[in-house]
Amino acid sequence: MQTIFIQVKCELGRAYEVADAAIQEVEQVSEVHSTSGHYDLMMKVYLAEDADIGHFVTENIQTLPGVKDTFTIIAFKAF
Repeated sequence: MQTIFIQVKCELGRAYEVADAAIQEVEQVSEVHSTSGHYDLMMKVYLAEDADIGHFVTENIQTLPGVKDTFTIIAFKAF
């Protein structure tokens, strides 16, 4: 299992809609948090070891209505 965090910038006024869609429609999304700063949301995602991260993000997260931009962080180890 690989863990990634995806920061998401949303279109104005659509952060709650994007968060709801991510939780409801994308089974790999474990948690969604609202954040301050350059991005509106932080998603915690669990993927299979052999999953292609780039394809997952572009096909499942960037296509959610209201998503404007993403920034992906790959986690190597949890403590």
